[in-house]
Amino acid sequence: MDYQFDSCSCLTLAKRYGTPLYVISERMVRDRLSQLHAAVHKRTPKGFALYAAKALLTVEMCHIVADEGVGLDVVSGGELYTAYRAGFPMKHVYFHGNNKSKEELELAVQYGVGRIVVDNTDELELLCAITDSNAAPVDILFRITPGVDSHTHEYISTGQIDSKFGIPLVSDSLERAVTRAISSAHVNPVGFHFHVGSQLFTNESHRKATAILFDVIQRIRDHNGFVPDELDLGGGYGVWYTNDDAPQSLEYFVDALWADVDRYSKKLSIATPRIIIEPGRWVVAEAGVTLYTVGSVKEIPGVRTYVAVDGGMTDNPRPALYNANYSALIADRPDDPAKTLVTVAGKCCESGDILIHDIHLQNPKPGDTMVVLSTGAYNFSMASNYNRLPRPALVMTNNGRHRLSVRRETYEDLVAREVVDAQRVGDLRC
Repeated sequence: MDYQFDSCSCLTLAKRYGTPLYVISERMVRDRLSQLHAAVHKRTPKGFALYAAKALLTVEMCHIVADEGVGLDVVSGGELYTAYRAGFPMKHVYFHGNNKSKEELELAVQYGVGRIVVDNTDELELLCAITDSNAAPVDILFRITPGVDSHTHEYISTGQIDSKFGIPLVSDSLERAVTRAISSAHVNPVGFHFHVGSQLFTNESHRKATAILFDVIQRIRDHNGFVPDELDLGGGYGVWYTNDDAPQSLEYFVDALWADVDRYSKKLSIATPRIIIEPGRWVVAEAGVTLYTVGSVKEIPGVRTYVAVDGGMTDNPRPALYNANYSALIADRPDDPAKTLVTVAGKCCESGDILIHDIHLQNPKPGDTMVVLSTGAYNFSMASNYNRLPRPALVMTNNGRHRLSVRRETYEDLVAREVVDAQRVGDLRC
């Protein structure tokens, strides 16, 4: 029997929709979102969960997230517009990002987003000017840089002092920013935010950052009397990609953070703030697979065997970007022993286009369908057209059913936005 994902035959999916193909289980996504919603609300009615849209965002994903009572963390005008077009409730949208443009901030104010997470003092001044000119009130959180090393890859570590994200705590910048917001006519500060990194398997960094945050809260309160109503403690919970990974339960993170916030709040004699968490990868990573067709198997005796597939760094840049590791199998004979040691190569004209180094597979052959596991997060959303490769289609499954959610790009799509002077075309010479 061929490999089944969410009770769907991967060979059938590959034949029906072509490869490369992103496959996302709606059932698994909804299950994770339901767990997320339940985890925050069973502890306090003040809790709220956001889905970090950058992991995977489509109009259909917006509908699914809204159905499950979870909010959206967006980081760009494009993500914000997608949510708006999908009819997502804007009051449940939090707008993050380290360099929001004037146009993006104006769009966020126009749409009436629930929170704008202010990353720096320049952004705060820009937002004050925008809200004053429109007489439009907006609630904000301040993103802080807690100075915590999360011991993950440097490209997905965000909480250290040397970071492009957030207001550092090495000066009085935060105090001045909060005071400025308090004095603003239309910008209403409601709390603080931090994010310490991604793909984390312990809660140590989150808990250290929370302790630092409450030192900040005490300092700010003593400075200008401001006490936060809301704390966004980020996400970054690790998931399974290979057997070297040891994911923790959602409760492992949430229980500890809720207890810490409650304890620190009592210590400062303040009301316990509303707690927000915003995982993305944890929701969708394991709910997705990518299907490829094997093109060639090239054995270099005594060196390596390369198995080339019809995708690569264009549909999954993570291995090339920060050495991300994945697991895979041959869908045609998944129950055969995985004894053939190979390196899975993409088709891009780059030596670094390697999807998986040194993995044992079931004797791959040209024409086989390969399944790469746990590709739901940061694959579709980071895809590119390098080498003029069209981006893959995305299919949603649900317990044996499947449907097209995003169509495959065509060659015509690749040139559709180009502006060509018609008179010059006739003058081209080879």
